[in-house]
Amino acid sequence: MKELLQQYADYNIWATKQLVDRINKLSNKEINRELPNSFSSIYKTVKHMWLAEEVWWQRLKLVEHLVLESEKFTGSFTQLSITMAKQSAYWSDWIRASTQIQLIHVLEYRNTKRETFKQPINEVIMHLFNHATYHRGQLITMLHQLNVDKIPQTDFIVFSRLK
Repeated sequence: MKELLQQYADYNIWATKQLVDRINKLSNKEINRELPNSFSSIYKTVKHMWLAEEVWWQRLKLVEHLVLESEKFTGSFTQLSITMAKQSAYWSDWIRASTQIQLIHVLEYRNTKRETFKQPINEVIMHLFNHATYHRGQLITMLHQLNVDKIPQTDFIVFSRLK
């Protein structure tokens, strides 16, 4: 299980970097353009991805009152992508240092509606990476809507072939 989670953590970093590197070549106008999606711009979608990783990270660290830097962040897309990459690296580093017991440990947390849940940490981590994959797909759709060319492939199989 640990090996699989580490592979997904590394994939998450790689796939997001592929897209972010392409997005960083766009203008601020394109990055912030309102587009039909769950989040109305590329910037807002990536910011949401960071928020999700930040929320789950603090839950994993048993922070009772979450302090979410992503909610008040107003910097450039480049700054956003650097901060997001750091957050993703925390997950990869934590998994690398974890034990099997830590990965199956049941985490009790509250969602934004203050409802309490209990889940094994490995399920939380899989959810987190699946969530990122979902939003990377949305980013690719948004890039197509902007008529961007040379959109990188971010499929897991492409990442796997790099080894």
